Amino acid sequence: MVQKLMRTVQREKEVFRAMTVNEIRAVEGEGNERKFILSFSSELPYDRYWGREILDHSEGCADLTRLNEIGCILFNHKRDKVIGKIIRAWIEDGRGKAEIEFDTDEESETIYQKVKKGTLKGVSVGYSVDRWEEVTVNKTSSDGRFQGPVSIAKKWIAFEISIVSVPADPTVGVGRQEESGQEKGNIGRLSAFERQLIVNKNNLF
Repeated sequence: MVQKLMRTVQREKEVFRAMTVNEIRAVEGEGNERKFILSFSSELPYDRYWGREILDHSEGCADLTRLNEIGCILFNHKRDKVIGKIIRAWIEDGRGKAEIEFDTDEESETIYQKVKKGTLKGVSVGYSVDRWEEVTVNKTSSDGRFQGPVSIAKKWIAFEISIVSVPADPTVGVGRQEESGQEKGNIGRLSAFERQLIVNKNNLF
């Protein structure tokens, strides 16, 4: 148990994951020329530097409140590079989806044109995880849907969507730039992860 908690505590509070290319499509119709629908998350297993991760998209697992209330579109996760707004975000068929609209300022126009022409195809979501389920080797998740070894995000919050030029490599520490003083932060976060971690009952047998 202690060993598992120590591995968990090294995860970043805020992380990112990128979707595959061709996940952005234009909204057709008059007045919709700057609007697109994109996929920003899925249940596809994602390899992190600390192990394999799945974002659970079952009902109640994903919190999209922030995206729907104050969500914006960034370029390459830079918070000072706002290029558009999120009109709506929702979960459909095990994926996070959003309708977005690009702004008309010069910088946003540049990105909009590259997306429109298909030059930029990458989409990435920034999120934080409030609760994990750990599933060990040859064991199954509590809902029977996933096979271990895997860490399942059972409660997670999406806080921004980015159009990205080159998605970051998760195997070398995606999102590490979000944390300053990582070693000090790891110690402080241990008790929080102890509260958040769900131990799969199968681990005991």
